[in-house]
Amino acid sequence: MSLTIFELKSINLPLLIMSEELINHIRKFVPLNDSEAKDISGYFELVRAKKKTNLLKENSPCRSLYFVAKGCLRLYFVKENGNEQTTQFALENWWLTDYTAFQLKKNATHSVQAIENSELLSISSQQFDLLLSNHSSLEKYFRLIFMRGTSAAQTRMRIMYDFSREEMYHQFVSNFPGFVQRIPQYMLASYLGVTPEYLSEIRKRSIK
Repeated sequence: MSLTIFELKSINLPLLIMSEELINHIRKFVPLNDSEAKDISGYFELVRAKKKTNLLKENSPCRSLYFVAKGCLRLYFVKENGNEQTTQFALENWWLTDYTAFQLKKNATHSVQAIENSELLSISSQQFDLLLSNHSSLEKYFRLIFMRGTSAAQTRMRIMYDFSREEMYHQFVSNFPGFVQRIPQYMLASYLGVTPEYLSEIRKRSIK
């Protein structure tokens, strides 16, 4: 990793801690020995992102894939009317980027923003290719992770067509009860496809 001496001293311990979070997550899907774990950690860099920081901007090159060790990210794009449309959130132990742009090494069609102060592990597309080339077991890990993500996206599309917006909100709350308190209301409204005012009405009815 390209870090100065000062940076190494200041973030070495947090980097090790964050890498441990990643290694523990990988080991839930594929076995890793200590030597492999140490080498894998070396492909990543620690990124500290303050709340509202844009890690990726629409129409800019997508160079990084992010693993959330602490905090929360969102994926969104700006519609023709200027409103932001949130399409995905990422909590701890989730991955996020504009996957199409990252894979094809093209400009992003979405933005990635930290919606909390976040600690992330970042890997560039070049390092990602090297990682998979040098550690074949991670092909299985990322295949399983991305399949789970695709499955979640398919489920969400089914819910959008089958459920009312109020039912969608209750489904979201049921699946991610603690997460709802961490998301600004306007972002959750955007994700659900409703106005913040209508979401406020739904919440009020839920309390009664």
